Amino acid sequence: MSIDSVADVYQKLTKETLSDLTRIYHQDVIFEDAVHKLNGWEALSLYFENLYQNVIDCRFEIESKHQTGEAGFIIWTMRLRHPKLKGGSEVAVKGISHLQFSDGKIIHHRDYFDMGEMLYENLPILGSVVKAIKKRMGEL
Repeated sequence: MSIDSVADVYQKLTKETLSDLTRIYHQDVIFEDAVHKLNGWEALSLYFENLYQNVIDCRFEIESKHQTGEAGFIIWTMRLRHPKLKGGSEVAVKGISHLQFSDGKIIHHRDYFDMGEMLYENLPILGSVVKAIKKRMGEL
């Protein structure tokens, strides 16, 4: 599988195109991010269904990608609109996906992103506290 194929699926990903993910993920995939570790396609599929069911909009802009043999990475910006984050306004989160392939599909997917940027800074009350802490840390 090529990193270009993965990037193409993610750039076109919507509630209506979730079934396209079956083309790129191995049945025994392991998916990890800041809050999840999922084992197997069934668990990952359910994760995506729940994610897209609860959002107003979620799309990925691919900024860069690289592949060497059976591994690669994608640098992306996720543009997310969720009714409970930032009053439903768009939240932009930059991240990187490290991917490993087996039998022509993704066998391991690890996402790296700033959870504060995505969630904590965009919640009422907590958001202003997190932003104030980050500002103070920058002054040290």
